[in-house]
Amino acid sequence: MDWSKKRCIVLDMDGTVYMGHIPIDGAVKFIRNHWNDVDFYFLSNNTSKSPQTYIDKLNGMGIPARMEQLLSPVTPLVDFLRAKGITTAYVVGNRDFYGDIRQRMPELKIAEEGAEAVILAYDTELDYQKLSRSALLLQNPDVLFLATHPDLVCPSPEGPLPDVGSFLALYRTATGRSPQHIFGKPDPAVLAPILPHYDKKDMIMVGDRLSTDKKLAENAGIDFALVLSGEATVEDLQKESRQPTVVLPDLGCALWGEHG
Repeated sequence: MDWSKKRCIVLDMDGTVYMGHIPIDGAVKFIRNHWNDVDFYFLSNNTSKSPQTYIDKLNGMGIPARMEQLLSPVTPLVDFLRAKGITTAYVVGNRDFYGDIRQRMPELKIAEEGAEAVILAYDTELDYQKLSRSALLLQNPDVLFLATHPDLVCPSPEGPLPDVGSFLALYRTATGRSPQHIFGKPDPAVLAPILPHYDKKDMIMVGDRLSTDKKLAENAGIDFALVLSGEATVEDLQKESRQPTVVLPDLGCALWGEHG
């Protein structure tokens, strides 16, 4: 595939650009080398980190990313809350998530009393108080159950860590409830800020996960590049009936201006 024919590259971050706090050197070099050749966007389902944390992390790797290049499940979540007229919600999330949603939707009251919805994010500060109070709220069928993303685990240099998808199994057991809506990859709504600005043939999604990154690309009707620098393996790929556009050891192996 000739990457130079693309105008927009959407990058998953953890497992694609870096692994935890460790940069994936080839990917970082590719991005820096072609920063002025194509529009890069950065997309992560991980709602445990603030947008500024991501910017600082990418900048620290020599990638001059700006806030408007970040794509997040919180954007369609806020759009949904406003469209439904939800003004009070109980949030299961860490301090970074609280700050992010408050900045995006200052009119939202985050409280247990009068909660019209329970919002489950990737809470790295999860405790029994949050679990118990949110579970009790979900006994009321009129309270919506919303989750920021479906990832079962979050990659780390030490191994996979429990993520929202794992939390959801706990909630199903304890409450019998599953979310009415799950935002983030693979829901193409997470790409809504940029889809109107490009022909789909000019876009490509790059990621390390088949269940979210590959499925997102398929749902959005754009090309997909699987990198084997994170979660997915060649063995996993052999089980897929629909193959990615291209498979790479990491993004640094992408061929610019050549056919591979």
